[in-house]
Amino acid sequence: MKRYGLIGYPLSHSFSQRYFTEKFEREGIRDCSYSNFPLTDIGELPAILADPDLCGLNVTIPYKQQIIPFLSELTPVVESIGACNCIRIVAGQLVGHNTDVVGFERSLLPQLKPHHRQALILGTGGASKAVEYVLHQLGIGYRLVSRTPRPDTGDLAYADIDAGVLAAATLVVNTTPIGMYPNVDVCPPLPYEALTPRHYLFDLIYNPEKTLFLQKGAGRGAAIANGHDMLVLQAEESWRIWNR
Repeated sequence: MKRYGLIGYPLSHSFSQRYFTEKFEREGIRDCSYSNFPLTDIGELPAILADPDLCGLNVTIPYKQQIIPFLSELTPVVESIGACNCIRIVAGQLVGHNTDVVGFERSLLPQLKPHHRQALILGTGGASKAVEYVLHQLGIGYRLVSRTPRPDTGDLAYADIDAGVLAAATLVVNTTPIGMYPNVDVCPPLPYEALTPRHYLFDLIYNPEKTLFLQKGAGRGAAIANGHDMLVLQAEESWRIWNR
């Protein structure tokens, strides 16, 4: 039996186990299983890796960056952004990939317009690295927004975002867990009244389907997208990587 799974903490919100279990049933794949491995510390990983049937892992918060020292090989994208969310295990060697890049780009593009040339990326964690990479590849300028920006980075604090900043940045991507179930009544602190139909709000969260962040954007006429399609694309890209 080939085993796959997801490491992260917490995993109560996880999409992956259900997705792959249903995929295996739907496609008649009987020699594979997918499990959640909630790790309270990355130091618990070697115990998971001791399973000789383990062929691949997905990685979610907070370990997309902490996993790097455990990897035997990094793809160029992982080397570039310093974050890994997919591991292929071959003969005990862990090869790190990043499917966030594929998933985000393909799910962003359908509603992207020519005037979306400047962006705000909310959050500076592992997922934000993939968003940065994609926007750079697409030639879209961006600023990172953090609760505690360092003076030497050029990042913005939430208090720095006013109507003028939002007028220039018509693409806003939330990579933080703010608004994720069960904390559905909160959203990133932005001047939402400054949003217009020219704006595009993309939230990597998929549970709930429409976060308060997206609700406020839709209320101002902005285009919105959640992270569901991105997750499906990521999952299928992981499966392709594991079965090359």
